[in-house]
Amino acid sequence: MAQNYKDSDTLKQELRDAIAPLVRGAEANPEDQERIDQIARKLEAVNKVKEPLKSNLLNGKWELLYTTSESILQTQRPKFLRPNGKIYQAINIDTLRAQNMETWPFFNQATANLIPLNARRVAVKFDAFRIAGVIPIKSRGSGRGQLEITYLDGDLRISRGNQGNLFILRMVDPEYRVPL
Repeated sequence: MAQNYKDSDTLKQELRDAIAPLVRGAEANPEDQERIDQIARKLEAVNKVKEPLKSNLLNGKWELLYTTSESILQTQRPKFLRPNGKIYQAINIDTLRAQNMETWPFFNQATANLIPLNARRVAVKFDAFRIAGVIPIKSRGSGRGQLEITYLDGDLRISRGNQGNLFILRMVDPEYRVPL
């Protein structure tokens, strides 16, 4: 490994500092996106967890700090119609379940089955949605994607989606489990 790489703690702090003013990525311009992608790639290069889908570090509730996913950010909507509260993703590696949760103002949720494709990549198949936290909607099978976990440690996860989106999350509750 090249000696010019910074250690992961320094890179993680650099990443958090770059992300902090960007409202989960909604306020990121192309230069911000490029800078964050470069820092993320440096972290991915020093990733110690080579098989994240076999790691208990993956289990728990993660807060989304940053993404390039327009379907999550909804930047084409007026600000008051975007998710303004925290957004979480929980993963149970033992049951291969995931749950996405928006907080204020919509409280939407989605649950999904995870199908391992290799030790780092899963196919995601959403099976249920909950609008405003109370109105259940069964999936008609259209919610699918793939996610590759490219960096994982006890407090930070970086993933890349099959449509080129970057996701950066921080662990908030390692004991949380996705309801079956």
